[in-house]
Amino acid sequence: MASSGKEKFGGKAAYILALAGSAIGLGNVWRFPYMVGEHGGAAFIIVYVICAFLISLPIFLSEAVIGKTTGLGPYEAMNSLAPKSPWKGLGILAVVSSFIILSFYCVVGGWAVDYLCRSFIGGIGVTTRDGASALFGSVAGSVCEPLVAHAAFLLLTAVIIYLGVQKGIELFSKVSIPLLFVMMVIVTIYSVRLPGAEEGVRYLLKPDFSKIDASAVASALGQSFFSMSLGVGMVLTYTSYSRNANVVEAGAWTAVFDTLFAILAGFAVMPAVFAGGLVPEAGPSLVFEALPYVFGQMAVHTPIFSRIVTILFFMSILLAALSSSISLLETCVNHLMERRNYRRGRATLLFVLLAWALGVLCSLSFGPFGGIRIFGQTIFGFCDLLTSNYLMTLGALAFAIFVGWRMDKLEIQSLTGKFFHFMIKWIVPLAIIAIFVSNLIL
Repeated sequence: MASSGKEKFGGKAAYILALAGSAIGLGNVWRFPYMVGEHGGAAFIIVYVICAFLISLPIFLSEAVIGKTTGLGPYEAMNSLAPKSPWKGLGILAVVSSFIILSFYCVVGGWAVDYLCRSFIGGIGVTTRDGASALFGSVAGSVCEPLVAHAAFLLLTAVIIYLGVQKGIELFSKVSIPLLFVMMVIVTIYSVRLPGAEEGVRYLLKPDFSKIDASAVASALGQSFFSMSLGVGMVLTYTSYSRNANVVEAGAWTAVFDTLFAILAGFAVMPAVFAGGLVPEAGPSLVFEALPYVFGQMAVHTPIFSRIVTILFFMSILLAALSSSISLLETCVNHLMERRNYRRGRATLLFVLLAWALGVLCSLSFGPFGGIRIFGQTIFGFCDLLTSNYLMTLGALAFAIFVGWRMDKLEIQSLTGKFFHFMIKWIVPLAIIAIFVSNLIL
């Protein structure tokens, strides 16, 4: 079990804010708004909220009860609960998944660093869509620039982790999460007041229940599942730092914060996209091509205010990316601290170097290494596909099965209640299998 000297969060609020920070990420900005519009507007939001609380929350609780029960990270927790069994492989799977996601996620975080620096120094400086596309192509496809930005983002992540649970993760979460919401509210107010923004608002709010089919439900379930960082041991690791917390309450607040930010980001992004006369797209182009073009167009009429909004927007992107990357790195660092008794600094340095090396390959796959294919995917695309569609799904399924079928029934019910125990044992495995099958088909 956990040693008495293990680091801990300073209180319930710090624990919840850290979990919320891990859930709030880039996917809320470049994927959720597009999916809302494509799958029925407000009707999709309703389905998403249902999926978040009835499916993703029980998955969250599956990891949380393991962390609360053992006070250990993924590998040592599984080794403690099921010694000399294959279940400890689930802990390795969680750490490996976190590491791979961290490696390519920091590449995208590097783009946020690059665009934020440009916003401060002289503005993005694009007034046409082709110019915005060309700028993103040069940023992502060159050699030195994205590698420097990627290293800078990884260094920021490493510094926060090196400072520890309270002085690093907790302090960052307490400052960044409220600030993140405030900045996104300002951007949203600016966005919805743009000429032509009304169509973007309708895109998000107009309910069309005819578009709610099996594909829409699977998309909502998958988005809530991946947005909350499930299946990679992050929830387990953070809960091991707050063993007195009410896991149901923490999970509910995490789902609320994640959903609110996703909706808020939608109102910050889509009205601006429609105001600029653009067709909404999912993916990096939404953030790093469409929005810089829109802000560039607005700068012609209101240069100072548009510059401020651009800075606030990319600052929000950077903070959202950092809040997720620190949870991924902490899961890895915690593993070495527990398994090998490494000091925090040494464990952080080792995983940062490894993540930097794999991240270099992912970054160069947009440029010189673009011709290298793994099962038809670039290096970046393969890492994304492997973790999002397979490793995270497998990890979440295994956590749910272990908690629902291997751990003591009365103990789990005392932590989660009978309803969530039923969901973990019976409904969640079926839902995860449905996501996996839909990913294979799609």
